[in-house]
Amino acid sequence: MDGGAGGSVLRALRVIEAVAAAGDGVTAKAIARRLGCPLPTAYRALGTLVEEGYLVRLHAVRGYGLGYRVAELHRSLTDQVRPPAAVRAVLADLHSAVAAAACLAVLRDVDVVVAGIDRCADHPGAADLRVGEPTPAHATALGKAVLAALPPVALEDVLAQRGLEALTPRTVADRRSLDRELLRVRTAGAAVEVEEFHRGVAGIAVAVRGPGGAPAGAIGVSVTRADFGARRWELEHAVREAADRATRALAHPGTAASGA
Repeated sequence: MDGGAGGSVLRALRVIEAVAAAGDGVTAKAIARRLGCPLPTAYRALGTLVEEGYLVRLHAVRGYGLGYRVAELHRSLTDQVRPPAAVRAVLADLHSAVAAAACLAVLRDVDVVVAGIDRCADHPGAADLRVGEPTPAHATALGKAVLAALPPVALEDVLAQRGLEALTPRTVADRRSLDRELLRVRTAGAAVEVEEFHRGVAGIAVAVRGPGGAPAGAIGVSVTRADFGARRWELEHAVREAADRATRALAHPGTAASGA
């Protein structure tokens, strides 16, 4: 790693990542080996990170673990993307109405980020959808609904930065096919995924608009492929209604987002 302040910052970040990957109890020697740095250098970085609260020294297991400042940072991020109460109520109603995990995604710079999820043990949806984390826009119904609503320049920016990784054999992983898919989404008004993100998982989503009709995100549900095949039109109808309610809630934040 480079010397100087920049190198020290990068080293500290790599140490945090290494501790997170190894889990509680990882030793300074193990960190030094993983990072390929001298043991005294690892000790200095670990000591500073413990002092600042990003790591903790776990005496019972004689090693290090993630500190609670890391959790504080994650809470700050989720609070920043958290939708208003009226939209959270829409997600809860959608979950209850169709017995499926209900999700909201928003565009944060060039990432489609999960902003809210309403789910339960019986309706978990896709396990990799977590609040505050990006989702592969080209491989999820939520992401495709957001992409289809973007103006061309913004769409180019997102795709240029994030690419089109093939996550399953069914992922739309080339630009020409994705453009055709997004055209279908614009025409139909709803985006669909079937085993493009995870095997056995399907979903449907509809774009949500903010004040002035600007793209604000997308609402959707995530279910098993079998459930989607059996209830596709029921799910689509419910998601369209939810997206309309969320759009009205965002356009008029002082009013309740009732289904009426």
